[in-house]
Amino acid sequence: MVDLQKRFEDAKTLVETLFGSRKFSFKGLTPSMLEKVPGVYAIYDRSTDDVLYVGRTINIRRRLYTNHLMGPETNARLKKYLWKDKRLPEITTMDEAKKYLIEHCDFQYICVDDTVTRGQVEGLLSYLLDVTYIHEEH
Repeated sequence: MVDLQKRFEDAKTLVETLFGSRKFSFKGLTPSMLEKVPGVYAIYDRSTDDVLYVGRTINIRRRLYTNHLMGPETNARLKKYLWKDKRLPEITTMDEAKKYLIEHCDFQYICVDDTVTRGQVEGLLSYLLDVTYIHEEH
């Protein structure tokens, strides 16, 4: 049987660890600022603290810098969400979505080595942090 009390404590610890980790801004971000580690990350709007996106990856550096910030539509899911969001009429291109990330967004991450655990942590944090954008199921 699952120890629910322990799971609740683990969930609290995960959120505290994530938001106790170093904050990064997309503004001035270079690849060398990020580790090449597996993990789960949260991207949020620094002015509202709304969590826009939670994701998981086997390589934090590649996913956040190469894909989210610099990547094309196929690799930069958050930029695509921003571009398609009717609540953000000022974003009409992928370049404007990139500019939005640079001017408005920060992120934090935690290292999570195990693939199954990364998936569980991503889902849990997406729920607990009431993420704005979540990709559709396949």
